[in-house]
Amino acid sequence: MKGMVFTEFLEMAESRHSADYVDAIIQEAALPNDGAYTAVGTYPAAEMGCLLKAYSRRSGLAPSAILQSFGEHLYGRFREQYPAFFSAAPEPLAFLESVDGYIHVGVRKLYPDAELPSFQCHRPNSDTLVMLYQSSRGLADLAEGLIRACLAGAGSRHTLEREDLSGGAGTTVRFTIRPTLHDD
Repeated sequence: MKGMVFTEFLEMAESRHSADYVDAIIQEAALPNDGAYTAVGTYPAAEMGCLLKAYSRRSGLAPSAILQSFGEHLYGRFREQYPAFFSAAPEPLAFLESVDGYIHVGVRKLYPDAELPSFQCHRPNSDTLVMLYQSSRGLADLAEGLIRACLAGAGSRHTLEREDLSGGAGTTVRFTIRPTLHDD
């Protein structure tokens, strides 16, 4: 897993709590590198699992809630660090539809060894997007946070539905984004 994910995760925890809080999470996680991550390094995904479990125990938050919150945090950081990706498709459904064919292509240019999830998309109609997330890492909660932040950041009037097709493992999940219905 790319070190940028680790550094951003720890930065999120520090911004919400403190540097001492992050140190305690790192100590509790008992990481082989004592939490020394660089953005360009590559580290075992299991270490993220250790950090997530330690954060969950310390905060009392469910791991799924932490990952969704982390996805929201990452979306904001990605917008800051890679504005060109976002200007190419300013409408949220078009942007989300471009993740595999445009965004991930660009990410692979920056990080050739990155292991990215796949998103197969189709539109049953112009206002609805269905995204099939697939990843052996089972980080659908993180993907959900990214999607929710994208919709919220654009002031989108859509709802997000989630169906886990992998028996709760989070490795294959269908996200359906539909227009919000209003009784105005």
